[in-house]
Amino acid sequence: MEPLSKIPGGMRYYFGREARLRRAVEDAVMSVFDGWGYEEIATPSVDYYVLFERGMGREEASRGFRFTDTDGRLLALRPDVTSSVARAAATLFASEERPLRFCYAASVFRQRPRSHVEWRRQGRQLGCELIGTGSAGADLEVLAIAAEVLARLELRYCVTLNHVGVFNGVAEQLKLDEAGRERMRRLVDSRAAAELESLLAEHSSGGADVPPLAARLTRLSGKRGVLEEARGVATGLRASAALEALEKTWSIIEALGLADNFEIDLGDVSGLDYYTGLVFKIYAEGAGARVGSGGRYDELTANFGRREPATGFVLDLDAITEVISRGDFELKNGKADITSLVKAAGTGELLREAKLRRARGERIKLELED
Repeated sequence: MEPLSKIPGGMRYYFGREARLRRAVEDAVMSVFDGWGYEEIATPSVDYYVLFERGMGREEASRGFRFTDTDGRLLALRPDVTSSVARAAATLFASEERPLRFCYAASVFRQRPRSHVEWRRQGRQLGCELIGTGSAGADLEVLAIAAEVLARLELRYCVTLNHVGVFNGVAEQLKLDEAGRERMRRLVDSRAAAELESLLAEHSSGGADVPPLAARLTRLSGKRGVLEEARGVATGLRASAALEALEKTWSIIEALGLADNFEIDLGDVSGLDYYTGLVFKIYAEGAGARVGSGGRYDELTANFGRREPATGFVLDLDAITEVISRGDFELKNGKADITSLVKAAGTGELLREAKLRRARGERIKLELED
């Protein structure tokens, strides 16, 4: 039996400056969401496990903390927020005018295998969801919000763009079964060019046509030139349409003056099964992995009611705070870290002095006598 002086693995306390910094970052992000007209929504911390199984997929949902309710139904600590928001849109807000704009700051809980990086099973997500419009303008609105948030946090960042239709179109041309598609996706995502060539050679030797774009996916990352190269070798209608949509998005990003912080990455194909269109990942200088991700997910609400288009993104508060803690963001945006000690002869005088200093906005600490 573990002593109560210890906490479960993967959990931790936040205290003092670190806790204040987390709150300052959260407040800054939520204020940007509010400035774009997004309404905050708070979802249940405990929900039916099947909600997340339908929303995230069986494999991802299985990482949640599961337990049984008194009526025998399987529950889970919230491993994801988007699933809950999508259900709310399809049920509680079914008759509301579209589009719906939601934002949230919520803790999520996931079982994770131990790794060499810090092992966490509780995280906090900051995100926004735009539901009920499938226009290209909706995708760009979400990207503009992400750019403003990252600039507000004074991060050196890069957002990489892709479209699920590029990879799915190539896999369709290759006539891959589910296992073959997953094998190819993993090779492309890990940039295993040699292994990918071997896989494509197998298909070619079997008499299958191999689209020229297939072998280049691991190398196609950069600015507009990537799209021009890809369109030059794209042969399938689905991949060509996806590249055209990406090019239109990129043109507006250039017009908004954001191109320095954006890139195209056709080899970033992780998690494509969840998304239906534009996808993006958010990276920050000083972070060992991505700090956020997002994209279009037009099929999710169909699990809870009618199907409707949706897009959004989520940021990892833990990863962002770790990067920001090395700078002076808190000094400019959070509470003062300087504390003045208040002393006085009697309790009444002590409290009077404390009130005066608090009225001036000082951070104080009373010297109490037993």
